[in-house]
Amino acid sequence: MLSQTIQAALNTQVKMEATSSQAYLAMASWADIQPGLTGITSFFYKQSEEERVHELKLIKYINERGGFAVVPPLEQPIITYQSVKRVFEEFLRHEIQVSNSINDLVHQALEEKDYATHNFLQWYVSEQIEEERLARTLNDKLEMIGEDKSGLYLFDRDIMLYRTQLSQD
Repeated sequence: MLSQTIQAALNTQVKMEATSSQAYLAMASWADIQPGLTGITSFFYKQSEEERVHELKLIKYINERGGFAVVPPLEQPIITYQSVKRVFEEFLRHEIQVSNSINDLVHQALEEKDYATHNFLQWYVSEQIEEERLARTLNDKLEMIGEDKSGLYLFDRDIMLYRTQLSQD
């Protein structure tokens, strides 16, 4: 059985995962109307789907442990960006925020001696290490590219490869 404080904290994380899904969906939609960004568009649609899976995993865990998972109302995400670089800076900022939230949850679970929740959250800890690494790598590549259109073309073409390569390392 979940304590009320752990249940509340997990529900806060549900909202964060749902917010991430919406943010990445908005990024995908923005990229979708930019000329030639099919790879980036696909990348963010996939990111959005992943975050929804993370949200559902939390919802199921809360309910399985005797709690009540709340489907949260969401604020409108940012829907327009000045550049691809800004989109990926926001992506990294968002992933760092999620990592910090997961770390707080792990700490709370340990403080309350809720080892089942602590164990459950270890998957999220590992996932966030991968997500931050991916976001940092993509930001580094965009920094190297600068304003070079041919570099952006190659980045867009190869973005799904970066995702696959980093998850295998």
